[in-house]
This record gives sequence, structure tokens and C-alpha cells, in this order.
Amino acid sequence: MSEQTPRPPRRPTPKSGHFFESAAGGVDPAEVTEAADRAAHLLVRGARTSADRAVGDRLLHLAESEGIEAIAEVWSGSPADSLAGCLWRLYLLRSWVHADPYQVAQEFEAGRTGAQVARVVAGVADPPGPDALKAMVDEVLRGIAERDFADVLLRAAAFARVVATGRAVLEDRGSAGMRRMLLLSEQLEAGGHAELAHRLA
Repeated sequence: MSEQTPRPPRRPTPKSGHFFESAAGGVDPAEVTEAADRAAHLLVRGARTSADRAVGDRLLHLAESEGIEAIAEVWSGSPADSLAGCLWRLYLLRSWVHADPYQVAQEFEAGRTGAQVARVVAGVADPPGPDALKAMVDEVLRGIAERDFADVLLRAAAFARVVATGRAVLEDRGSAGMRRMLLLSEQLEAGGHAELAHRLA
């Protein structure tokens, strides 16, 4: 009988991370979902009403202070068009850009001439280098506290669509990576439209 390969240890949530403790520690999935929705609501709606200019920076670095695994545990199962689901996708997008900025820059550059939404992604250097794209995605996420949340989601969706177009050019139109990025773009866009409808209701 062959010896099983040991599973890699799960990265623990940093000790300083307490924001999600009550949400992730529950046993009842309904309680976890409710806590996730409540946390997302406080983050998005609270940030918009706060006069503290540092709120945007705290939101930006939430994944680092709490751990992306903690955010995933609480928010990744939420519906794509919910506040929690939208936040999870925004943090996932930022984590990916920061983890592989050179690949992102290559894909964005390949896609921006073909994606019709490229003009929506303002503030990107020409050509868009790795550091410029990291700064851009940070500015998008910081916008949770500084701009309308629908605008944040639609801008992130446009960015993801440009990258999906770039992947179609560099890989092929049916690649799994292209399909994942296109789905992410569509989910963020749907969240942005849902947020617009909420604002107009």
C-alpha cells in the first residue's frame, strides 16, 4: 500500500485578524451566511458614510490583515450578486494581480486593443506595467470607501474583461483561464447592475 502524500498545512488566520472570527467560527451554515452578509453590509455601507479617510486603506489591506483564506471561508460561497459575493470577487481579483503582476500586465496589454470596455479602465499607464496594474487594482478596491460601489464593481468587471480578452489572444478562445476570467467579469458586472438597482430603489 503506497504512502499517502501529506496534505499541505492550512495557513492559519493571522492572530491580529478578528473581524471574521464570529462569522467563520459558527457551525450552522445559515449563521455563517448571515454573518458574512452582515460583515459585507457593514464594510460597504459603513465605508460610504464614514468621514475617516483611512477607511479606504483599511479596506484595501483587509485581505492581508485577516488573511485571504479567512475571507474565502466567509464570503466565497455567497451569491455572486450579493455584497458578500462581490467583495469576495474584488479581493480575489486584487490578490491575483498582486501575486502575478507580470503575467497580468502581459494579458492586459494583449487584451486592451480588442476589448470594447478597455476605455472604462481609466488611470492605467501606457504601456500598462506590473506596478501600474497593481496600483490600478488597489485604487479600484479603495474606491469602496470613496466612490459609488456600483462604479467600483463595473470598473473591476471591465478590467477582468480586458484580461479575459488578452487570454483569448495569448492562449486560445476556449481556454479554461479565459473562461474563468470572463465569468468573473460577468459576475462583477451583474453585481454592479444589482447595486445600481438597489441605489435607485
